Amino acid sequence: MIRARSVLITGANGGIGQALCALFQQNGWFVVATDIQHTRQAACDRYVSADLLKLSSESSYREDRLRELRACLPEPENLDALINNAARQVVAPVEKLTASDWQDTFSVNVTAPFLLVQGLLKELERSHGTVINIGSIHAQLTKPHFSAYATSKAALVGLTRALAVELGGRVRVNAVCPAAVSTPMLVAGFEGDPEGLAKLASYHPSRCIGTPEDVAGVVLALASSLSNYVNGSIINLDGGISSRLFDPA
Repeated sequence: MIRARSVLITGANGGIGQALCALFQQNGWFVVATDIQHTRQAACDRYVSADLLKLSSESSYREDRLRELRACLPEPENLDALINNAARQVVAPVEKLTASDWQDTFSVNVTAPFLLVQGLLKELERSHGTVINIGSIHAQLTKPHFSAYATSKAALVGLTRALAVELGGRVRVNAVCPAAVSTPMLVAGFEGDPEGLAKLASYHPSRCIGTPEDVAGVVLALASSLSNYVNGSIINLDGGISSRLFDPA
């Protein structure tokens, strides 16, 4: 009897999270989804409400959520993939960025992914599983007012490489770093400004921005057995923008 492959996806109610849940479920995976909201929006087999800020700072809360997540797995002590997709983004100039903004960003974007890997390592190792961290182009190319977010995503990339080295042979660890993706949040930011959205797309050599489904497709491929030799890789999913110089011709 073939064991059902299981995946835990954080930030499941967001645009990319919903696409991840839908694609994995369509491909026969047992999807355990989590987000801070008590009600789910993503297609999944099990849903757990979890506040990653509390998970990062309160050990009793963390152990309760980990226990709840383990109970959701279709096969005890087996987790085939962990996708750390949840993220916090504070956009503010340096002068207005508070210590709390900085700490909360790192708690959600870096500390929580590490603690989830640590807390579910036995289950991942038993399945020879994989961890896929959703980074950002901001890990290497950023712009004003993104200091906390960009620094946290750079740290997540560093964590990806460190875990891949330490856990190699036991659990594969990779990251996907998207550029602009047409999530509802991004599209809402250009409401009433279709020219601005078109201009954003034109900056990319692909002449388009990504879709949540683009991200989900790459992540699904990384989670499959066809990617067994891919470990410690940082995949830029950016329409070629990180290869382009913007300077006078």
